[in-house]
Amino acid sequence: MAEERKFRKLGLVGGMGPESTILYYHGIVYETQKRAGRQMFPDLLIESVNVFEVLECCQRKEYEKLTCYLLRAIENLASGGAEFAALSANTAHIVFDELKKRSPIPLVSIVEAACEEAERRELTKIGLLGTKFTMEGTFFRKPFLEKRIEITVPNEREREYVNRKISEELEAGIIIDETRRHFMDIIRRMTKEEGIEAVVLGCTELPLLFDGVSGNIEFLDTVEIHIRTLVDRIVGTSDKKGEDRHGGAL
Repeated sequence: MAEERKFRKLGLVGGMGPESTILYYHGIVYETQKRAGRQMFPDLLIESVNVFEVLECCQRKEYEKLTCYLLRAIENLASGGAEFAALSANTAHIVFDELKKRSPIPLVSIVEAACEEAERRELTKIGLLGTKFTMEGTFFRKPFLEKRIEITVPNEREREYVNRKISEELEAGIIIDETRRHFMDIIRRMTKEEGIEAVVLGCTELPLLFDGVSGNIEFLDTVEIHIRTLVDRIVGTSDKKGEDRHGGAL
């Protein structure tokens, strides 16, 4: 009798916000089942944290406090048997490098996964939408710049609008057509005036707004990309045998 294949156990830091955590859960379990080719669901742990505490720490630039807050969640996941972990939000990656140093288990970065996808698509200039911390910070740009991929963001007025709509609407799962139209106007302006080739949906709630949207602009959905990368590691198909590029041996 053939030995049953063992899948790695993922720990997911969720709640940032709840709507995107639902996307992660659904995407991970069904994509893993698809890859397995049989009726099964993967072992998966979710530690849900308070997105408003995360955003408050970012607002106040209390990065050590944020690191400790997220590290406790990762340690809880490790105690529950998770073999590797991920943060289900782009903004929380503002402290990813420090978390990776302290984490008891390997971490898989949404930013690095998105960067690898942009490189695979041979993109050279992309627009970035997300919270103001993501758009105005350096943590998201760094891996892209290392790959010589230029990142541009909306102007100040547009950034304030994008950030407000994420906080007031998308975090709560509220989808408004007018908001979608205004976001598309911002993207069209950036395409015309700044020559972007694609847009990174750098907030894990943004796919809710752009679901079903089609046009001439290319989207990099960080949730979809991250899920694909995480499932690669669950089923053991990462490009380096037995190794996680984002934080240690698996």
